Amino acid sequence: MDNPRRLMRGTMRTRDVPRALAPGTLRRIAGFARPHHAKLAAFLALSTVAAVLAVATPVLAGWVVDGIVDRAGAGVVVGFAVLIALIAVVDAGVGLASRWQSARIGESLILDLRRAVFTHVQRMPVAFFTRTRTGALVSRLNNDVIGAQTALTSTLSGLVTNVIQLVLTLVVMLTLSWQVTALALLLLPVFVLPARSMGLRLADLRREASVHNAAMTTQMTERFSAPGATLVKLFGRPEEEADEFGDRANRVRDIGVRSAMAARVFLTALTLVSALATALVYGLGGWLALQGQLAAGTVVSLALLLTRLYSPLTALANARVDIMTALVAFERVFEVLDVQPMITEARDARTVPAGAVAVEFDAVRFGYPAADQVSLASLEEVAVLDTRGGDEVLHGVDFRAEPGQLVALVGSSGAGKSTIASLVPRLYDVESGAVRLGGVDVRELSFAALRDTVGVVTQDGHLFHDSIGANLRYGAPGATDEELWDALRGARLEQLVQSLPDGLDTVVGDRGYRLSGGERQRLTIARLLLAKPRVVILDEATAHLDSESEAAVQAALAEALRGRTALVIAHRLSTIRAADQILVVEGGRVVERGTHHVLLAAGGRYATLYRTQFDPAGRTESIAV
Repeated sequence: MDNPRRLMRGTMRTRDVPRALAPGTLRRIAGFARPHHAKLAAFLALSTVAAVLAVATPVLAGWVVDGIVDRAGAGVVVGFAVLIALIAVVDAGVGLASRWQSARIGESLILDLRRAVFTHVQRMPVAFFTRTRTGALVSRLNNDVIGAQTALTSTLSGLVTNVIQLVLTLVVMLTLSWQVTALALLLLPVFVLPARSMGLRLADLRREASVHNAAMTTQMTERFSAPGATLVKLFGRPEEEADEFGDRANRVRDIGVRSAMAARVFLTALTLVSALATALVYGLGGWLALQGQLAAGTVVSLALLLTRLYSPLTALANARVDIMTALVAFERVFEVLDVQPMITEARDARTVPAGAVAVEFDAVRFGYPAADQVSLASLEEVAVLDTRGGDEVLHGVDFRAEPGQLVALVGSSGAGKSTIASLVPRLYDVESGAVRLGGVDVRELSFAALRDTVGVVTQDGHLFHDSIGANLRYGAPGATDEELWDALRGARLEQLVQSLPDGLDTVVGDRGYRLSGGERQRLTIARLLLAKPRVVILDEATAHLDSESEAAVQAALAEALRGRTALVIAHRLSTIRAADQILVVEGGRVVERGTHHVLLAAGGRYATLYRTQFDPAGRTESIAV
């Protein structure tokens, strides 16, 4: 049987047939460059001056030779030599100024692209992140953005300078001797013809290398996290992980060698042709000089100018390769920017009315979006996107949580409880019906109003690799230290944080793994208390805690729920006996509703779930409800 990892790697290999860039790529690059038009104009002016100076030196060198041959005098020869020296000094200064301007353009472009990609990705729905591999996104934001910057700095710099220098050189050479110039141009097709196919081929190699680099970044991102590293160690798979990473790295190495050799062979061939052309110029020019049709200095000028002609020709021929390679990076960046966010803010967005807030579900129907609506095959590292999705999972859900009420959602695993909860903070949008806060459809609310109104505590209690204070202030950026301590006191964490050597400055580690599960959960509750939302959603907040940690978290939750409207997804039915309303969800429908005692007396699905958890001996079974 084939190794599935090898099959996966095989599906991601780029086709051997060269592929053209996506339509409109150059136009979109121009759009990113437009804000920097003043810097670009200055850069072009400096490039023009540099090209003129490059052509002037060979002409002056010819005049020096003519002065020596004609015995024009030491003053004339020395004067030309001094002028050549001055041009060299000015050329050096222009080169530095041009490089500075090029760097400003390039770094500004990196800034613009990174901001654009980061901001755009932040607007993506949760479904985008559940499908996309993190490393692939990081690769787009780092490797591809820097590659795109190359297209407008180093490559553009050489392109502009070489075009101007080529035109000026050609004009001067034709003025000096059209016969020699014509001979030099006979070899021009050797430069032009191979460049097109070589550029496309190297662009495809760049695409393939980008895919494998993104895969390696993904593997490192996932395996170097605390839970990822733990999983690898628990299952004893470090050798297999190393082999898979090594296979990717070997592939990138092979592509790098092929790219380097192809470019070098191409450049060597062009350099050889340039050297042969120089020999022809010396031969024909020398013969014309012996016939008295050319001055000796003119032959020298033509020979030196030929280097100014074939050098830019070589660079321009190679520039196509560089440009095509760099433009692939732009294409990959634009690919991410083209994924449209499914959830957008209304043009005339509203705020939630003041006071306590009711939560209402009105005939809500919902299905998770298909992959082609929210993702890219290249970001998932698959050959073809999964076509599944879009099936309805909620079927006409209706309920209302009155201001200040606690409504519990219970049911079998996969019944739709978390899906219902995710619609309130608008992580997804309903397909039909409406979810309302304070009587306002959540789709009509501003994002700021929604975030200020709804607070969520999930079962994993995610924290950033930062200090306790920074993690708390993520919920309220302007909070004072006193407010932080008040929130920690409410979450039953004050004593713990006070006992830490660095207090609020204590770094919690990757995803908060330096803290216990109960401590992480209470810290996320403290963050919620600091944000002061009017609606609280608890998504199985105590599902994986031991009894002692659960008791501490429950005490913190009681503080968090006081005076707020709450939706609670219950793992243990004992924790929601006092709920104002219990909704039993099965198959995406609310099949029962009522208080704990009413539902028990009814003897329906809730009563079955309750008996499953509590047998006559009082034993609690560990099933997810």
